[in-house]
Amino acid sequence: MDNRHDILQLLRQVAAGSATPEQALAQLKRAPFEDLGYAKVDLHRGVRQGAAEVIYGAGKTPEQIAGIAAAMGERGCRNILITRVGQETADLAARTIPLDYYPVPGLAVAFPGKRESLGHIVVATGGTSDMPVAEEAALTAELLGNRVTRLYDVGVAGLHRLLANLEPLINARCVVAVAGMEGALASVVGGLVDCPVIAVPTSVGYGASFGGLSALLAMLNSCASGCSVVNIDNGFGAGYLASMINQMEGLPE
Repeated sequence: MDNRHDILQLLRQVAAGSATPEQALAQLKRAPFEDLGYAKVDLHRGVRQGAAEVIYGAGKTPEQIAGIAAAMGERGCRNILITRVGQETADLAARTIPLDYYPVPGLAVAFPGKRESLGHIVVATGGTSDMPVAEEAALTAELLGNRVTRLYDVGVAGLHRLLANLEPLINARCVVAVAGMEGALASVVGGLVDCPVIAVPTSVGYGASFGGLSALLAMLNSCASGCSVVNIDNGFGAGYLASMINQMEGLPE
């Protein structure tokens, strides 16, 4: 049992009499994690949180990445997200598992499969240089089953570019605002929309930006209500949180 849908289906079978309680128990007793020695793969992450475990690729060998993904794939997991992975590592892992690679964010998807496209999330960037982080957020959200609109290079240095794209912004259930330098984009977006805004500071900028710290502090001090902040360059965290917000029950279509 790897996700909530599988467990609900099993319980419905028991309720309908097409499966016995003993059969259901046997399936539920399957180990909630698999110990590979170098990793303990959390196979019940989807049951607890609604999405499968994500593999952080940095620091892992191609063999380790492939082994973790293979263990998940054997249990029926699809669209397994692998973040912060280079082209060479992805190519080597792809020799043993099915894998799609996206070079701009350095992100891979093992056992790619069909996915839904629910609701509406906007991912906006202050500049083109913020795209790698923004693409990590956008692809994460898409792979978790969300419809994503990208608005790139709409920073405050040319505010008319953002104002020309108000329609997708005001129709979004959540906006991810990705910016470096002074990080002002999140505050501007927060003042235009009635949905949650997730601010992502990037390490883009000159010396006084301190590797994204200036943008982080600016976003934390935003006067726009409903604006939250994730860590520097954490596109994955923003995309995951945006997905949770977008798929909350009770929101209008």
